Amino acid sequence: MKITFLTENTAGGKFLAEHGLSYLIEIDDQKILFDTGHSDVFLKNARQLGTDIENDVKTVVLSHGHWDHGDGLRYLQNKQLFVHPGAFIRRFHKKDFTPVGLSLTKKEIESRFKLTESKVPVQISENLWFLGEIPRQNDFEAQSTSFVDDFRNDDFIPDDSALAALVNKRLVVIAGCSHSGICNIVEQAKKVTGISDVQAVLGGFHLKEQNEQTRKTIEYFKTNKVEQIYPSHCTELPALAAFYESFQNRQIKTGMALEF
Repeated sequence: MKITFLTENTAGGKFLAEHGLSYLIEIDDQKILFDTGHSDVFLKNARQLGTDIENDVKTVVLSHGHWDHGDGLRYLQNKQLFVHPGAFIRRFHKKDFTPVGLSLTKKEIESRFKLTESKVPVQISENLWFLGEIPRQNDFEAQSTSFVDDFRNDDFIPDDSALAALVNKRLVVIAGCSHSGICNIVEQAKKVTGISDVQAVLGGFHLKEQNEQTRKTIEYFKTNKVEQIYPSHCTELPALAAFYESFQNRQIKTGMALEF
């Protein structure tokens, strides 16, 4: 399996960057797009890498309904799209009620894509699963939120999901933003696949500080003997520093690729 970082917060070399996330996943002789960032940066970076997203990719998976992961859908059409049904609600920042949801409405997305909505896990290919709605099981993740819905009720992003890939009988877990908690996501990946040996975890971990949640997350990864950790996107510098101290992980930048 190969994962190429088309959109990330940090630019690599001559590649573009933006606040967003988009990964190209090559597995089971397929090219699958995980998230799209918020502009056409993912397309421009893919072209620079020699990949034609419009013609080579038939399947897109959306991790959740936030602008920085899904507004790039405006530049695609005629593809299979997997998403949790909760991704289409109107949502806002709690502090100033500015919108953070998708620009395209559900109706517009249905007119552009073959839409599959699922709260339950879906096997996308022989060795890749969309994890569906993530159970919030532990007591240190997804305990608060900075988002609200149309009625100013707390929005805990129940649609936040992720991917699990099986490579040589080991798990690679790929997260978009981990509003549901990256440890909760890994536990769901184990349950869905029946595999408990986790080789790597990568993506947005939504950790901001060197606080209790970050410490417990690091402890969880060590307890589970996860070999490779690649926090990116919405993982901010204090948390990134804590992960580097524990795992000496590489910084993810646009244009990079990992092979498993």
